[in-house]
Amino acid sequence: MKALRGTGIAIVTPFTEAGQIDFTTLERLINFWIAGGVEYLVVMGTTGESVTLEKDEKVALFDFCAEKIAGRVPLVIGIGGNYTEAVLKNFDLFDLSKATAVLSVSPYYNKPNAAGLIQHFGAVAEKSPLPVILYNVPSRTGSNMPVEVTLKLASQYSNIVAVKEASGNMEQISQIIKDKKPDFMVISGDDNLTLPIIASGGDGVISVVANAYPQTFSSMVRLCLDGDFASARQLHYALFDFTKLLFTDGSPGGIKTALNEMGYGSDIVRGPLAKPGDSTANAIRNFVRNFRP
Repeated sequence: MKALRGTGIAIVTPFTEAGQIDFTTLERLINFWIAGGVEYLVVMGTTGESVTLEKDEKVALFDFCAEKIAGRVPLVIGIGGNYTEAVLKNFDLFDLSKATAVLSVSPYYNKPNAAGLIQHFGAVAEKSPLPVILYNVPSRTGSNMPVEVTLKLASQYSNIVAVKEASGNMEQISQIIKDKKPDFMVISGDDNLTLPIIASGGDGVISVVANAYPQTFSSMVRLCLDGDFASARQLHYALFDFTKLLFTDGSPGGIKTALNEMGYGSDIVRGPLAKPGDSTANAIRNFVRNFRP
């Protein structure tokens, strides 16, 4: 899975003012992201508002992305949820020969214990024809996936190849890196922790901020992976405060505001999400107007 070492983007799903998927803007964005030098794209992750998409929309979105990417970079598909049997059925919706890997979020709301997580992800691994990236994001799911669970899944299932860690807990992330098998990848799920995670032995990031600044952020990640942290820090801190702004009033409202200011579609998000408040939106727009990548 060396193709997934570096920067992936958790891509937005742009909507028209009427609330439908804006495929015209999405095609422009795909070309913009790839031209920015990122290593891969992730469709239907959290930033893509996957939980608000209907089944037919998900299929159309995935097929469109695969067609427009046309093999230029790997495509990772988000398939996850909080009911194991429903997640397994979702695998049958897509032509997964068009994808490189599956990103599967830890079940949310239910708060499964360790045995439940192992049972759930074991079933996902057995169903998936592709490598699986675990996704731990306790701020959204309501429960943290323990280190022991991540390591056990990685050791028991050869196609569980990575974890996207968005716990924000550097001690936990470092423990996984320390104790994991050599070919298991640890991917940052927090843009502003990407530099320290790579410095600790991580393999890259699945990023939100790279939706707007793919070249700047992917350059920072490559510098980190090359061990040039002095140069990487300059780019890291250039986007540091902006990245925090993107999450101040909820994501992906922040990044959609930025992309709208850049001329990439509307800033529409689907309910129950709402656009950022005026203060946050103005700060995001001011940054975009003044930043020179």
